[in-house]
Amino acid sequence: MEEIHYKLLKALQANPDLSQRELACAIGVSLGKVNFCLRALIEKGWVKAANFRRSTNKVAYAYLLTPSGIEEKTRATAHFLRRKIAEYEVLEKEIEQLRNEIKKGRISVDVPVEV
Repeated sequence: MEEIHYKLLKALQANPDLSQRELACAIGVSLGKVNFCLRALIEKGWVKAANFRRSTNKVAYAYLLTPSGIEEKTRATAHFLRRKIAEYEVLEKEIEQLRNEIKKGRISVDVPVEV
């Protein structure tokens, strides 16, 4: 759920007038999940839903990050980055092990050894 909250905060900061349907498409989750997560973010005080007063579509909202929402997005970005770096380092080790196996002749596959 943390990753979805991070993606929502990031998408909303970039474009606060996205509809829930557009947000769902942008982050690759269901409309129901976006609705559920947005409600949670609003309850936490990280997002504020503002109705477009001049809009012809009276159910249109802008989802604005609050100051605490911006702080949380920054924390979530740092956490997301640490996790991705750790995943990258694990993959890097695995790739090196596979290259060593190929060099030792344990695997006979037409794969470039140096990428």
